[in-house]
Amino acid sequence: MASQRQYSIARALNVFGPYIGLLFVVGVFCLNNEVRPYFLTGANLKIILTQTVIVAICALGMTMIIVGGGIDLSLGSSVALASVVGATLIAKGVSPVWVVPLTILSGGLVGAINGGVIAGFRMMPFIVTLGMMGVARGTAKWLAGNQTVNYPESPINRIMALESPEELFPLPWGVWLTLVLSVVVAVWMQRTIFGRYIFAMGANETATVYSGIRVLRHKAATYVLAGLLFGVAGLMQLSRLTQGDPSVALGLELDVIAAVVIGGASLNGGSGSVVGSLIGSLTMAVLRNGSSQSGWPNYMQEIIIGMVIVAAVGLDKFRQRKARG
Repeated sequence: MASQRQYSIARALNVFGPYIGLLFVVGVFCLNNEVRPYFLTGANLKIILTQTVIVAICALGMTMIIVGGGIDLSLGSSVALASVVGATLIAKGVSPVWVVPLTILSGGLVGAINGGVIAGFRMMPFIVTLGMMGVARGTAKWLAGNQTVNYPESPINRIMALESPEELFPLPWGVWLTLVLSVVVAVWMQRTIFGRYIFAMGANETATVYSGIRVLRHKAATYVLAGLLFGVAGLMQLSRLTQGDPSVALGLELDVIAAVVIGGASLNGGSGSVVGSLIGSLTMAVLRNGSSQSGWPNYMQEIIIGMVIVAAVGLDKFRQRKARG
């Protein structure tokens, strides 16, 4: 009876925890009388949703990887590299029809290298992606000549453009694209055999191997798919900044990992959800937006986000203990 109660508590934390966390963060900033009048407006909500796009798209890829028992520390560098690739192509006069897929594929290439090395040499994802973090960032700086890449006006800029900034609608196209990708990834993870294999690999990789599932192949494919999503995020970054900057997205992986864990995913693998990761991404965007509105310095924001990551991992451990009874 007691174990059943503990399992119910763990289950409730998984389902409602991300929403409670989001409401708590919103409530904290609403207590500030100077911030509240602007914080809850449609104009600021549009900014928050726009700021959520890049973290949320990356969180979709990271959710697949973490659920499968892996990790990717190179995603920030992948986003920077993809944005530089896109800006360089536009500056050379390449049509947006080609710029979009090539930018996305650059992220997929990084994911393919990560997945190939991890699966082919059976190396730890932490070490491989940590090394790739430097390789991708260095490649972006080399390609950009260690400076920002500016280009003439392009239709790609409209993807993240803020029209009617004083009103909630219309939302940027990037927000709607994020929602569409979220539905696709959620259905793919929950309704396809491949998606179920990811959960199985994260829960017990050894048992999955003995079940006849080609774990290494599926693991490599997961990193490729996640890399493509990171490439999409790089395209959104390019559209938002209207330039390619090899120094952007520093520390982005921390925000994304925090968002995924806040959303209920376990760093041990085997559990997680797209909806939870989206709520976690929104929580991180609200946290950064509210911190800026409150006039908190950047170092304070970094301290708070670091504390959030530690708290999220601690909550994950608590959920696991409750689930085991």
